Amino acid sequence: MKKIIFTLVTFSLLVFSSSLNAQSNTTKNLTPNNEKDIVDIAVSNGDFSTLVTAVKAADLVDALKGDGPFTVFAPTNDAFAKIDKKTLSSLLEKKNKETLTSILTYHVIKGKLTSKEVIAALEKGNGKATLTTLNGAKITVVKNKKGIWLKDQKGNYSKIAATDVMASNGVIHVIESVVMP
Repeated sequence: MKKIIFTLVTFSLLVFSSSLNAQSNTTKNLTPNNEKDIVDIAVSNGDFSTLVTAVKAADLVDALKGDGPFTVFAPTNDAFAKIDKKTLSSLLEKKNKETLTSILTYHVIKGKLTSKEVIAALEKGNGKATLTTLNGAKITVVKNKKGIWLKDQKGNYSKIAATDVMASNGVIHVIESVVMP
């Protein structure tokens, strides 16, 4: 059931513009690797250790290693650090697995959406595109003078810091804050 839900709502960002590609890559050693899947790329980069811990706690590793393709908006350790420690620790507890799964699958879109495709969607939508995540909720991509952002259902924004990290089963876009369904 989790795999089906995960496949339906994945970590539907559409089109990033050239301004998105110009945004700085704040993660070290984050290079595309079409031979590694999304999980393997995250595991190989220390900037995603909190995300990897959360994916393991939610029992989503196998789903994210699946065929996909997926588009994952991956929060860095700094993004998770914006959540108070008590809340984050609580989310990682077994009793909160369902909530954590919902949050993580809110970062995933079914299909492989590159920055070029996101940019096209933003242009078509006058600077705004709405995507359906794997948990079934909507997330909005917005473009303004300062870059391209995700806007979650609570009205919070997360800047997209790096794009188009290609994996064997999709693409990763790095975000600066955890988004919430």
